[in-house]
Amino acid sequence: MKAMLLEKQGNQLILRDVKVPEPGPREILIEVKACGVCRTDLHIVDGELTSPKLPLIPGHEIAGTVLETGRDTEKFKAGERVGIPWLGRTCGECWYCLEGRENLCDRPAFTGYTIDGGYAEYACADERFCFHLPEAYSYAEAAPLLCAGLIGYRAFSSVGDARRLGLYGFGAAAHILTQIALHQGKKVYAFTRPGDVDVQQFALSLGAAWAGDSTGNPPEELDAAIIFAPVGSLVPRALGSTRKGGTVVCAGIHMSSIPGFSYELLWGERILRSIANLTRTDGEQFLKLAPLVPVRTETRLYPLEKANEALDDLRHGRLKGAAVLAISNPRK
Repeated sequence: MKAMLLEKQGNQLILRDVKVPEPGPREILIEVKACGVCRTDLHIVDGELTSPKLPLIPGHEIAGTVLETGRDTEKFKAGERVGIPWLGRTCGECWYCLEGRENLCDRPAFTGYTIDGGYAEYACADERFCFHLPEAYSYAEAAPLLCAGLIGYRAFSSVGDARRLGLYGFGAAAHILTQIALHQGKKVYAFTRPGDVDVQQFALSLGAAWAGDSTGNPPEELDAAIIFAPVGSLVPRALGSTRKGGTVVCAGIHMSSIPGFSYELLWGERILRSIANLTRTDGEQFLKLAPLVPVRTETRLYPLEKANEALDDLRHGRLKGAAVLAISNPRK
């Protein structure tokens, strides 16, 4: 099969011919139709997330069709539509797994990081951690839901009944989350790179109450803020825009160093927290909710061999919405 391989961090991906994987016990073999390009992929390629499996096929927003099932499979049958997320496997035995917090598992495996992912024509996955795709979405539309949507939903669930929500970094996750927040009667304030007028207009077109530079302040205090951009200097900025008792959530898997800031920004029972990975319950809840909103994903399609171009567009903020690799019939 054709696959884009990361052979050394800091280098570009290379198109290779590799063997089609064989499903093991409780695994399914998927024909990949589309795979989203996530900022986590970028962190892995650029070396900001260390110790990946190498060589590695990246990609963890995988939408496709089940071709073959391994021994002891029960959840999926050949021909069914399937989505593969970042959380590829957990131990099921550590304290976190036993307490229902499998996103914090001590011995996890992650798709496109420690397990080969979806920048390829085929992929294998543990069926227990895969999801049935809503029929309302094509493969290309569904791919960004599997991480941008899921992580955004988990972050959103952590801010309670916040009515005025700030989103720092208006990319794939934020454009999905905006639709959910508006559906639930929230007001959204979008923060973008300085001078990024096109993305600000995109946010406003989705219904954001305000859109502006991340260096500025919103027209009113926020109840909560979610930071998707991997920029540590946004933490004190978000705290400064959030009311007493509010919450600031760091939703990315990697962030640059957070600069020192006055305790006054945190005082007043403000909460600063992170979001790590996802649980299968998150996925089930979100994929049930998305068609009801309905969430619509804005995508830019790239052929598999243009994965480096997609990553570079993401790296330099040239995307509106989400980048998706079109592998096979992605719009069906």
